[in-house]
Amino acid sequence: LYAVPRIGQLCARHVCPQSTHAAAAVAPKDVELEDISNIEERILKHADYFQVHNLFTVRDLFNARVHYGHKEGSLDDRMRPYLYGSRLGHLIFDLDKTAAHLRDALNIAAHIAFRDGIILFFNRNALNAHLVEQKAREAGEFSHTRFWRGGIFTNANVQFDAVTRLPDLCIFLNTQNNVLTQHTAVRDSAKMAIPTIGIVDSNCNPNLITYPVPGNDDSPTAVELYCNLFKEAIWRGKRKRRELLGLPPIEEMPSKERRHR
Repeated sequence: LYAVPRIGQLCARHVCPQSTHAAAAVAPKDVELEDISNIEERILKHADYFQVHNLFTVRDLFNARVHYGHKEGSLDDRMRPYLYGSRLGHLIFDLDKTAAHLRDALNIAAHIAFRDGIILFFNRNALNAHLVEQKAREAGEFSHTRFWRGGIFTNANVQFDAVTRLPDLCIFLNTQNNVLTQHTAVRDSAKMAIPTIGIVDSNCNPNLITYPVPGNDDSPTAVELYCNLFKEAIWRGKRKRRELLGLPPIEEMPSKERRHR
């Protein structure tokens, strides 16, 4: 992870003086300044600093059909621990486990955004491609919904003929490509030690995903829920970063000044 730029020191509390003399008169002489590294350490030790646990409920997951898996015959044995059972030949996810994994994923996404990291959304389902691209733009991040050429991560300096900064986090809205084999970028991310978040359906292999989230990766309602949750988690991290750096809120900035990657 990239640390917040060292801009010196931050005040332990915000003061908005009308003038230098007024600030000297109001602020006590013994006000202590807190170094940014201490703030970072305190945030990392907090279990849920960005309050992502209140972004959704298990009922929200149920209404979005996140619990629907594939047919029993397509089950990957590595997904058995995340299942609740089956109904009419279709596998059903345990939404309590899904909720716990999804909150962990949202938390790491907010932390990456707080440290000004680059986040890349992936999706290979043509049905949801436009939705994923739109939500990534709204979050001020990148997306890739087309064919992924192998080696973009592992051989980036040669392919782009320049030193290339790789993403700090990859979010896979589905971890398979159109021929039901694992997305090449999952393997490439693992090789380059890039953290990954992945929605893993009952026919997927979760082993190479850093933060697997068991759930339905096909239904548009489910994918839209995931995108909205990740977008909000990312914005929470960005807002908190600007607050601690003493910058104006993002909502008050002209749209052309926002980061659209």
